[in-house]
Amino acid sequence: MKVYLDHNAGTPLHPGVLAAMCECLSGMPGNPSSTHQFGRAARAQLDRARAQVAALVGAHPSQVIFTSGGTEANNLALHAVTAGRAPGHLAVSAIEHPSVLEAARALRKSGWQLDLIEVDSDCRITPEALRRALKPDTRLVSVMLANNETGVIQPVSELAAVARAAGVLLHTDAVQAAGKIGVDFEASGAQLTTLSAHKIYGPKGAGALIVDKSLDLEPMLFGGGQERGLRAGTENLAAIVGFGVAAELASATLAEEGERQRQLRDCLQAGLKRHAQVTLFAEHAPRLPNTVQFSIAGLDGETLLMQLDKAGIAVSSGSACASGSSEPSHVLLAMGVDPLLARGAVRVSLGRETTRQDIDTLLAVVAEKIQWLNKAAQAAGW
Repeated sequence: MKVYLDHNAGTPLHPGVLAAMCECLSGMPGNPSSTHQFGRAARAQLDRARAQVAALVGAHPSQVIFTSGGTEANNLALHAVTAGRAPGHLAVSAIEHPSVLEAARALRKSGWQLDLIEVDSDCRITPEALRRALKPDTRLVSVMLANNETGVIQPVSELAAVARAAGVLLHTDAVQAAGKIGVDFEASGAQLTTLSAHKIYGPKGAGALIVDKSLDLEPMLFGGGQERGLRAGTENLAAIVGFGVAAELASATLAEEGERQRQLRDCLQAGLKRHAQVTLFAEHAPRLPNTVQFSIAGLDGETLLMQLDKAGIAVSSGSACASGSSEPSHVLLAMGVDPLLARGAVRVSLGRETTRQDIDTLLAVVAEKIQWLNKAAQAAGW
């Protein structure tokens, strides 16, 4: 039996999304920038997808800039604010995705200063922590809406109020939040928001940056002036059409599916807490309804991941974009978690097809591994 519990890394393509993409690939030869009837038909599909994505986050279609994914959108957000401007200061949360952290660190080469905003032991950024990180020349703050490892939801609207009072722009990476909880671009107070299709049952290779209309930004790619001049190049129409359908489906099922996954998550947590060796991270913080991160004392996370994989269960030891790293999670270290415990961390992320049987299967394998670990400790006289 195969059990997929790594939806924060990527979700299965929804059949409705696949059907829309196949229809686009087989029947849309035109370039959306062309003025003939084939181009106009392609443009209509692009416009519809833009409206669908905008509706998911309460934005206007004109605010949606399509990209190749969340990584490009995050890079574009930081580049668009800093390019062509005198170097200043950036404040980025210590728990950001690598596509934000590494983009911010790269800006140091151009003279920009960078400070990481600290989080508390529950993986939360407080308004006070943000105030401490701000400087007179801070130009941009970047704080993700929901963490991809712990699932913790940040008080972005409160943080945006602090940034706005200081005259600073705020960018939020909402890749993990969109489709799992309600996201309202205007109400959030953010001027820039990142989305990704493959986290909401859409295709890989499509994302978006939602941009406040008042911003004057610099493009990262130059060419034909597509996407309001911020992202030149012919749009990946089929992927964008799939993104739009996925966004519409996510909007329609958000509340019901979120509650269903929350109940499964709580069942998983209750089962894990039966074992004294298990530590649940950020258990009491506001979190995504589908995410649990835990560690088993004495068991390396990669070892547990491989053992679960042999049992047909797919989970993650952290961000998929940082897989292969032997270092403990930077998110957990920022929370003050002991490095040995952090090295054992495993993330479980549920999805639409997850069942109670899947949860029970995972718990049974975890119990088996803990029992083995206890027997080994007794035999060794630990």
